[in-house]
Amino acid sequence: MSNEAAPMRVGLIGTGRISDIYLKNCALFDNVDIVACGSLNMDESRAKAATYGVHRVASPDHIIADPEIDAILNLTIPAAHAEVSYAALEAGKHVYSEKPFVTDLKDGQRILDLAASKGLLVGNAPDTFFGGRWQTVRKMLDQGAVGEPTGIAAFVPTHGVERHHPNPDFYYAQGGGPLLDLGPYYLAAMVFCLGPIARVAGLSRKTFPERMIENGPRHGEMMPVEVDTHCLSLVQFESGVIGQMMVSFDVWESETPRLEIYGTEGTLCIPDPDPGDGANIFQGEVWLRTRATSRWTMRPRPKAPAEWEVATNTHGLNFDARGVGLAELAWAAKEKRQPRASGALGQHLCEVMQGMLDSPGIGQFVDIKSTCSRPAILLETQETGLNVNLGINS
Repeated sequence: MSNEAAPMRVGLIGTGRISDIYLKNCALFDNVDIVACGSLNMDESRAKAATYGVHRVASPDHIIADPEIDAILNLTIPAAHAEVSYAALEAGKHVYSEKPFVTDLKDGQRILDLAASKGLLVGNAPDTFFGGRWQTVRKMLDQGAVGEPTGIAAFVPTHGVERHHPNPDFYYAQGGGPLLDLGPYYLAAMVFCLGPIARVAGLSRKTFPERMIENGPRHGEMMPVEVDTHCLSLVQFESGVIGQMMVSFDVWESETPRLEIYGTEGTLCIPDPDPGDGANIFQGEVWLRTRATSRWTMRPRPKAPAEWEVATNTHGLNFDARGVGLAELAWAAKEKRQPRASGALGQHLCEVMQGMLDSPGIGQFVDIKSTCSRPAILLETQETGLNVNLGINS
């Protein structure tokens, strides 16, 4: 993808499992350049640097302090997100973080206030709504495919991460759980499609007091569960649309459609947008049925521009394209605007999820005080390098 300006120089902090997909994908964007990486495990960082051609390995503190680095890619565990992001901003760097934005809303507001005072940008995963599937859904909604949206339902049935993640402890510690882990993907897509959320309610429970790690060198080890692992929520959007969401680590399997949007004239069905398979939540089928039709019709698989097919051997942002949010932040910095996958969106989602978790204890709906801009669809701009036909259906 062409870019006349010099790339944004990025320091990656946190070289765990999620870093692989970022290191792989960021090489596809010529407006970002990961020039250094590091973590608390320097042996791991050196191995990642060797695999992906990162020229320099350094401690997190040295990366943050480096005046030659423009932005920090924060891939640490959730409990460390706020500390690393705040330090990066203090050092005069833009920051893009994995989800969730923070585990304490006060930290999130401090980060947003500091960024605003310094004229820096804050971006946050998930960036999955940049994918061809979700851009297609949004365009169909904007064109009135289902009439006026009235409701939405999301179902995320999983049985946890201990079967595939070798060190899953943090998923079951404070700051973890299915809502904070999986909820951001679905809630970000909801806000992208329907706008910000006004109030929420929820019920949740912890089904197992401990769980067994079922893979890797720790196979058979038991770990404690500190958080609720089955969460049901009700959502009301500022627009008046109402919805529901189930997110669980306690369900073996389900045939329930994973996300549906209801309108006065029809229904959109998005089967299996599975965050566990990063490709699925970026790509996949979109089904439409209206009052005028007697059956479901599928939108054609999105088609990508030639440069994406050559670079990725796939179709547009219809693969696990995590990292595109960082590239979009780099374009936002060039154009002096806020990124679409913004810190404000991340903070809004965190308050929404906190409200869902607080609601059972107080027995009532929780009003959401924050708001955010509804992210713009990609085709509404002329962003050279990102605004090609990113797998969006007509």
